[in-house]
Amino acid sequence: MSRHHYDHIRSNPGFHKLVARQSRLSWSLAAMIMLVYFSFILVIAFAPDWLGTPLGSGTTLTWGLPIGIGIILFTFLITGIYVHRANTTYDALLRDVVSASNEHVSTLQVDSNTKHES
Repeated sequence: MSRHHYDHIRSNPGFHKLVARQSRLSWSLAAMIMLVYFSFILVIAFAPDWLGTPLGSGTTLTWGLPIGIGIILFTFLITGIYVHRANTTYDALLRDVVSASNEHVSTLQVDSNTKHES
């Protein structure tokens, strides 16, 4: 891509919309992950006995295992949400921005060639 592409993309309102939406989603998902992780750490710090409590009588399986698995599954879910949004919404917005930039640069090149021919 040429400098004209970069300049046009940076000035494109669609690009700014894309960056804002992507940033908002990224920070929201990061906050959710941090909340879950830090909550788990706080439970470990202040209520470790609860995580070591058996799920039922006569079982050695404690609450810590399903909660740990739940945190891992939650992380996969959050990643899946981001990937889905990136592959659907963000890719479409990005294609529009790049297409507009290509059209703009093509117009500049046609204008430049027309001036040289005159």
